[in-house]
Amino acid sequence: MNDLVFLNGNVLPRSRALVSIDDRGFLFGDAVYEVIRSLPGRFIQPERHLNRLARSLREISIPAPDLDLLAIATDLLGRNGLDQREALIYLQVSRGAAQRQHAFPPDSVQPTVLMTVAALEPRREQARRGVAAITGPDLRWSRCDIKSVNLLANVLAAQHASEAGAFEAILIRDERVTEATRSNVFAVIDGTLRTHPTGPFILPGVTREVVMELCGKAALRVREEAITRNELARAEELFVTGTTADVMPVVTLDGRPVGSGRPGPVTRRLSALLASEMGLDGVGAGSRHFDGDATAGLDSVQ
Repeated sequence: MNDLVFLNGNVLPRSRALVSIDDRGFLFGDAVYEVIRSLPGRFIQPERHLNRLARSLREISIPAPDLDLLAIATDLLGRNGLDQREALIYLQVSRGAAQRQHAFPPDSVQPTVLMTVAALEPRREQARRGVAAITGPDLRWSRCDIKSVNLLANVLAAQHASEAGAFEAILIRDERVTEATRSNVFAVIDGTLRTHPTGPFILPGVTREVVMELCGKAALRVREEAITRNELARAEELFVTGTTADVMPVVTLDGRPVGSGRPGPVTRRLSALLASEMGLDGVGAGSRHFDGDATAGLDSVQ
């Protein structure tokens, strides 16, 4: 199998894809990223992901690349033999390579655009049984709504979760749940589904947005209101959502069972609704088919 990546207009082997030591993504974390999921022949919610990427770029004043990103993704999936299986597309855009200084470089400096693809092994057995999570302090910066590559606080929290044998770390700021290291958090409290409102302290998750819409269609009551630490401890159900997590039930928190200790009825229903929406049992309403002529205009080095 090939291991080809896209870097600044070229498709080339990963081992030959080199980024300058002066790249601002490397020096400052001056970059944003996006992850799109694909099923055989189609992307899942691509427009929402690309819109979020465009927003992140605008928020930090990086010009959007003048590229057909879905065409490039289609090409990479095909070249890497991943077009007929579940996969992930990783896209990163930095401000480019320039002499190291904190202020932005001249407009003549071009952004660095990187895209890679990888096979995805869905966590369906974990979703069926549920997973463990721990809580931890939210030590991240105050613009979590930007999908920045500055993820050190997330990395440290995720490592604590891994050492505890947990799937996720649920983050708490000022005694209120914000989100998790790589997913959004929902809980059923006193019969009502709750999640933190959008704003600077959480990433506006694509799967979160779809789940919220599905709640409306299914007449499930959901409220965008932060969950307190005390409320979290007595949640009847708890789950996280994300591009790779889908709707993932959390059945133990800090070593104690959540509710019955099994995935609850609200979680199971939303998991089934999301699977149908994504097209895991057919072509989903939120998917987009690959373009058969998507490789046009790409330079490649084999």
